[in-house]
This record gives sequence, C-alpha cells and structure tokens, in this order.
Amino acid sequence: MKPRNAETGRILIAPLAGFLIALLGFPLIVDLYYSVSEVGFENIRSPKLSGFSNYATAITDPEFWSAAWFSLRFGLIVASIQVVAGLFLAIFLAPLLAKRPWLIAFLMLPMMVAPALVGLMYRLILHEFVGVVPYYLQLWFNDFPAFLGREHAFQTLVVVETLQWTPFALLILHGAYASISHDIREAAAIDGAEGWRRLLAIDLPLMVPTIGVVFFIRFIDSFRIFDNVYTLVGSGAGGTTTSMSIYIYQAFFKTGNIGLAVAASMLLLLGSFLVLYVINALSARRVAT
Repeated sequence: MKPRNAETGRILIAPLAGFLIALLGFPLIVDLYYSVSEVGFENIRSPKLSGFSNYATAITDPEFWSAAWFSLRFGLIVASIQVVAGLFLAIFLAPLLAKRPWLIAFLMLPMMVAPALVGLMYRLILHEFVGVVPYYLQLWFNDFPAFLGREHAFQTLVVVETLQWTPFALLILHGAYASISHDIREAAAIDGAEGWRRLLAIDLPLMVPTIGVVFFIRFIDSFRIFDNVYTLVGSGAGGTTTSMSIYIYQAFFKTGNIGLAVAASMLLLLGSFLVLYVINALSARRVAT
C-alpha cells in the first residue's frame, strides 16, 4: 500500500509542481542570463554576454556591501525586538484575550496598512518643518532631534517597522502560548512550578520552535525592506539607509544597469539559500538529538 500511496501522492502534486516550475523557473533562467550579460533598457531584447563582470562589479562595489550590512543589521535588530515585544504581549495579554478574543482584531490593525502608506504617514508626522512631533518638541523643550536625518534615520526606521509588525509576532506567539495544554500547566502547578519558574522551565521551551519561525519570517521580511525606507527617508544622506532592495531598484531604474541589478538580486537569492540551508541543518541536528 505504501508505494501505491506514494505514487498517488506524486501524481496529485505533479500539476502544482509543474505550475510552480513554469511560474518560477522561466523568470529564474531569464534572470541568470541577464546577470551574465551587458543589458540595459536600450538592448533588453538583445543582451550581450559579458561573463561574470556584473557579479564582479557588485562584489567590488562598496555601496553593495553597505546596503547588505544595513539590511542585515536592520533585519536582526528589528526581528529581535519584535519577537521579544510580541512574546511579552502574548503572555501579558493572554488572560484578557482569553476572555475577549475579539480584541485581537484591533491589535492587528497596524499590519493591515500598506507599508508605503505607513512610511508616508510617519514622514509627515516626523518631518522637521511640517511634522507634528517636531513642532511640539520645539514648543515644549525648545529643541528636537532630526528624526529623518543622518544620525537618527536608522533608529526611526527600526521604531516604525517595529510598531507596524509587532502585531504579527503577537498573533503567532499568542496562538502558540494559548495552545499549551492545561494539563501540563496543572502538572507543573502540582510540582510547585508557578510564575517565572513555569514560564522559563515549561512555556518558553515549548514555544521555542514557534519563536524561531517568527524570528526567521520577520528577519527575511525586514531584510528585504523597501516600502517603508523608500517613502520615509529614501536612500538617506550618503546612502546611509540604502537597503539591498533599494540598491537593486536604483541599479535597475535609475542607472539602467539591468545586468548589475539582476546580479545583485542573484547574490541576495544565493545568500537566502545559504541561510535556509544552515537553518535546516541546525533543525535536523536538533531533531536528531
């Protein structure tokens, strides 16, 4: 029965697999071809093969590494803050949400707004000439920081991204926390584990897989950020807030160097696969032990 069931499963999944291969495979082949070609808008239909010069240009470009460092640093910081804040809120609000589960809909409202609109909204609020926040800070304290300036732009972006996407972490972690069996908690209470002791010894270990998934999702989403950064501060003074997505966008649309843009995106894709491979290897090792 098992071989027949396996064969039936392959037959059933074949249409979906074929659709995904056609949908993703063809663009990937075109991108690989463009990445090793000298191509712009003027010769996009007849690119000239140039070997790996686009990859060499990207790798030797200081702006590429600056954008990669910005995205990596931003992704790690934002994902860490969102996981910690979401975990705290999930545990702190658990009794309230258990009695009034409809409140979770209101907590999810920030993530329902388009990121580009959030960036524009905060740009108006924090702008040094027309922003509400700088106006009242100037009125009350006779001074205010340049929220969108070179020195504070990164912190501003971290705060904006955290405010919008912490509800996502809260939603997933609340589900994980609420799904812990009451029998386990009752057994822990009988053994004298309450409060912090139960949280550290029982709840958190059971939530570790979910915490890891949430961190990974938020890191990937924050690493490839474009909308918030582009509408709020753009590439920043001297490219200080240029993420990988903005770097690729500028190479593609502003300089018209499609080959360089695609090569940079292929390097980003390769880096993502390496991260996935490492995570899968660590997960397999954890399951084996």
